[in-house]
Amino acid sequence: MTINKISRCGTLESNDIFIILAPGENGIEIELESSVEKQFGNHIKKVITEKLLDLGIKNVQVQAQDKGALDFTIRARIETAVNRGLAK
Repeated sequence: MTINKISRCGTLESNDIFIILAPGENGIEIELESSVEKQFGNHIKKVITEKLLDLGIKNVQVQAQDKGALDFTIRARIETAVNRGLAK
């Protein structure tokens, strides 16, 4: 599957993550901004990547602004953003 348009999901509230997906051509590219990036940045990127691959998305640009979201929140935001990005 391919992301057809830019999609967004989430908020900048505490314990949430704001996700922007855009069509991509070079695999999964993730730009992460997080106050806990030094401790959990690699884990957050792994959760994002795994969820995208589970949904069949292999080429996408991801911008993520994390405010301390837990894994289930990250997965839910990614899934919703993908559904919005696939809609025509």
